Amino acid sequence: MTAAAATLPVGSALRIAPRFVATAVDEESGIETGVEAEYDPDEGRYVVRTVVARALRRGVREDDLRYVATQAIVRAAVPQCIALQLSEDDNAPWTTVADLTSNDGRIIPQWMAAAVAQRGVKAERHDVIEILYGVSALAGIPPVKTVQIELDVVHRTASDWIAKARAAGRLKGMNYHAGRQADG
Repeated sequence: MTAAAATLPVGSALRIAPRFVATAVDEESGIETGVEAEYDPDEGRYVVRTVVARALRRGVREDDLRYVATQAIVRAAVPQCIALQLSEDDNAPWTTVADLTSNDGRIIPQWMAAAVAQRGVKAERHDVIEILYGVSALAGIPPVKTVQIELDVVHRTASDWIAKARAAGRLKGMNYHAGRQADG
């Protein structure tokens, strides 16, 4: 998916694809799984609407087809569905969060994480919290944990920064309900 597919504004600076289809193949189990998800504004996240699983070889058990894990597919797809501009220039190109993600699996580069973790960096911190919260909440995974890991801060600090970003209007349209069961 490209940044051009991200047409729906959420938060203060993000755009997301209104829906997506993602497919993954598990070579070990021999199962291909296709997931169709769409953004649900009432939920503030992507909601899986269709799951199609098929055996790629003989010997795949019927139970294995019934219990495919869709959440991992959604987690992998969401960074490709969120776009942002890296410059305040309205004519700057949009880029997906997946384009920012490094080879080591980090959502934001280490230098950016170090910069926003410093004292007194409010606007930039809100920008990064919006990205991290958006990727997590839209995929249905705990945003506080993501902020903790990405910015190397304690739970209390991550929660505080998220609360401040929300109060600043940066997280509109994105929700995560603690304790919600993940799909699959």
